Amino acid sequence: MRITIDEDMCIGSGQCVLTAPGVFTQDDDGFSQVLPGREDGAGDPLVREAVRACPVQAITIEDD
Repeated sequence: MRITIDEDMCIGSGQCVLTAPGVFTQDDDGFSQVLPGREDGAGDPLVREAVRACPVQAITIEDD
């Protein structure tokens, strides 16, 4: 699995951070980022729910 965030689409709602705080964070401007070393989801079962929670669908998952 590989997680990516489309920075042009992200509106900084923070739903991904609320849902999977072990994988996502927000930068100083409030936009979402994947935590370093967590691009593979780190085995967090809530990653897919975080993707669904994004109101603008800025997060994508590519399965290996």
